[in-house]
Amino acid sequence: MISQLIEKIKKTNAPICVGLDPMLSYVPEHVVKKSLDAYGETLEGAADAIWQFNKEIIDHTFDLIPAVKPQIAMYEQFGIEGLTVYKKTVDYCHEKGLIVIGDAKRGDIGSTSAAYAAGHLGRVQVGSKSLSGFNVDILTVNPYLGTDGVKPFVDVCRSEDKGLFVLVKTSNPSSGEFQDRLIDGKPLYEWVAAKVEEWGAGCMDGEYSNVGAVVGATYPEMSEILRKLMPHTYFLVPGYGAQGGTAADLKHCFNQDGLGAVVNSSRGIIAAYKQEKYKNFGPEHFGEASRQAVIDMVADISSVL
Repeated sequence: MISQLIEKIKKTNAPICVGLDPMLSYVPEHVVKKSLDAYGETLEGAADAIWQFNKEIIDHTFDLIPAVKPQIAMYEQFGIEGLTVYKKTVDYCHEKGLIVIGDAKRGDIGSTSAAYAAGHLGRVQVGSKSLSGFNVDILTVNPYLGTDGVKPFVDVCRSEDKGLFVLVKTSNPSSGEFQDRLIDGKPLYEWVAAKVEEWGAGCMDGEYSNVGAVVGATYPEMSEILRKLMPHTYFLVPGYGAQGGTAADLKHCFNQDGLGAVVNSSRGIIAAYKQEKYKNFGPEHFGEASRQAVIDMVADISSVL
């Protein structure tokens, strides 16, 4: 799977993904009103507004980007109706030729992890049929429970040619409370990085493994270390833009050939119309504002690679 992502990155010259993490407050008023007029002030109405919002952004950006990253929590908050839209979004992105990174940060042990892996990445046996659930291409995974929690996902990646991004050094301000703790002289994130390389060794897809790592843009000095510790690991890089990460902060996540990382931006793109820089587009043309934000992000990152 990672080779397919790399192929699309090369084709678009855009090492980025759009985070489809819609809050209802991001959706322009006219879109919300239309959905609520049709379905009432219900979870179904809210979910429909999210779907219409997503579709407009995808339609305006799919030809510029290799991948999207829907965050499942933004859909789960609307219950079953929201999860239906999550699946609808995944399927629509596939129709547009995009790689879909499901941001679910799952992690448990044994049969529970196996069930998560089957539901999000793999297949479940129903009588004589083998059926896929959410069917994303790559899934974010929390490694806190160790190999017991990650191995079931790796097994599905190997059998289905899917991918993982394992949390290693996250972009949030309090990540250091645990991740930076020293263990035998090394921070915890370095121990996790070593495990990611180990887990990925049996799941190679060309030069890189299908087992990748989440490495935040907000800690550039650590990403430089992690790039050296994980030479065969592709990075998913959150934290650019709204969280404070800059293009200069990203450069250590990449290799000299300009590969090795895909950078995520969520509200910086999907809510671009709310920014002063793009206000001339207005809420009625929010999709066009998102398209311009993608173009600007690609140019910004390209300037340091």
